[in-house]
Amino acid sequence: MSAADLPDPATLPDAPEPRLSVWRVLVALVLVAAAAGGGFLAVRDVTSTEPARAHGAAGAGTWFAPYVDTTLTPTYAFQDRAANPSPNAVLGFVVAGREADGACTPTWGTHQSLDGAATALDLDRRVAQLRGQGGDAVISFGGQANSELAVTCKRPDALVSAYRKVIDRYAADTVDFDVEGDALADAEANRRRAAAVKAIQDDVRADGGRLAVWLTLPVTPEGLNPDALAVVQSMLDARVDLAGVNVMAMDFGVPSAASDMRKAILSSVTATRSQLSAVFGRAGARLGSASLWRKVGVTVMIGQNDVRGERVSVKDAEAIADFAADRGLGRVSIWSLNRDKQCGVTFAVVGTLSNLCSGVVQKDLQFTKTFDGLRGSIRANAAAVTKPDLLPEATTATVDDPAKSPYPIWQPEQAYREGYKVVWHQAVYVAKWFSQGQTPDSENVEPGQSPWRLIGPVLRTDRAPVIPKLPAGTHPAWSAAKVFTAGQKVLYRGLPYEASWYTQGDVPGEPGKGGTVSPWKPLYRIPGEPAAEPGEPTGG
Repeated sequence: MSAADLPDPATLPDAPEPRLSVWRVLVALVLVAAAAGGGFLAVRDVTSTEPARAHGAAGAGTWFAPYVDTTLTPTYAFQDRAANPSPNAVLGFVVAGREADGACTPTWGTHQSLDGAATALDLDRRVAQLRGQGGDAVISFGGQANSELAVTCKRPDALVSAYRKVIDRYAADTVDFDVEGDALADAEANRRRAAAVKAIQDDVRADGGRLAVWLTLPVTPEGLNPDALAVVQSMLDARVDLAGVNVMAMDFGVPSAASDMRKAILSSVTATRSQLSAVFGRAGARLGSASLWRKVGVTVMIGQNDVRGERVSVKDAEAIADFAADRGLGRVSIWSLNRDKQCGVTFAVVGTLSNLCSGVVQKDLQFTKTFDGLRGSIRANAAAVTKPDLLPEATTATVDDPAKSPYPIWQPEQAYREGYKVVWHQAVYVAKWFSQGQTPDSENVEPGQSPWRLIGPVLRTDRAPVIPKLPAGTHPAWSAAKVFTAGQKVLYRGLPYEASWYTQGDVPGEPGKGGTVSPWKPLYRIPGEPAAEPGEPTGG
């Protein structure tokens, strides 16, 4: 690179100036602890520095930034436009140190301290160069290997300080938390991380800065698993303004992915969007379609994945880029810029799994160039604040009320066929296939395996539907004292029923004795019930 390629030093980000902000962090942590269950979080020796400054930038939309394995040898020149056609990069990974006293010490992959990376990797200078050229660097914490700071650093004040050291050093206004492996199920670490991030985000915003927070989580073609959803929930419970969830659409390990990787990736993204609709809705942020798509990001492993048979081609990348632009996803990334070239010089070596090449036929940097058409600004998106944009609002009731439910309340003894809609725990669900006794909101079901699909919450304006009644005398009136046999019809409260078997004293429209299936079959269309199948009765 010649001197002419260097940016004007006046345009480079200033080094952050140290400034104490102890009380704001202290108050935020205590409030988060109280909201999470009343536990007191001790805070001591917290030194915060000036937050990343807000940058004036245009172009809010889907942004693209390739991940860079920052400490991988040879060091990748992500700041060089010849080596990185994208103006941006996601730098991975900041993790806890290996030494006994490193539990709360941020390092780059355990190999370099922050100061060490500045010297050995020229990292500070290269981040400044990237920014000076109009791009941005996202800092990613965690990753597959080593320990994310919240897992090992168990003092809330020290965890806040560790995150702030990284955020302030690199003037980051967008951060990424890659949570996978054993860290997914570490509920205590999830709560610590969320509390610390909330404190820092509030502190940054109070000082006029911005801090967008992304979660990067593993996914299946059917969506996020319960542990991944719990990580999202921990952030929302702590009132973190979550920019979105970036799914690692890779290494699915299922036959369907090996046969059609593109379909599996797009399925995982679409399913995650539906899950986020429910999670954000329960947190009080009911989001419209466009807002939900902006909460979803996707990272693909270009070329050969870790799972044999799973590969992402350039054609797949083109389709994913089109999908992201069409839907308005929040972000797209690849793993990794280090791998964005063909294995083999003269002829492609296909199927090779390497940190330094893709294992598929491609031109140099072809994946990055394909996705670089997504030119949303990371900085502009970092200024966004989540606001509910759907009205009317969801109800705040905690018990299902038949009078305010648009469909029948789910009953464990009732059999539901495909298309049946029910209300359960203030939400509306539709049956994907035949179901009986399976709770619609069960958390003990793998993604995609529940017979129920969430539609959305019960609204404040919802009321029980009115079913037209038949005039008295249409059928004999039901009597608790009378015996009825199969095929006999009765009228109860103006509605017609037919006995399926011998019955006496079983009230039509209610479960049978002892919670058994009712012997009475309604001869009217129940709200939420799918259209009658051939041969089924549709009325009196």
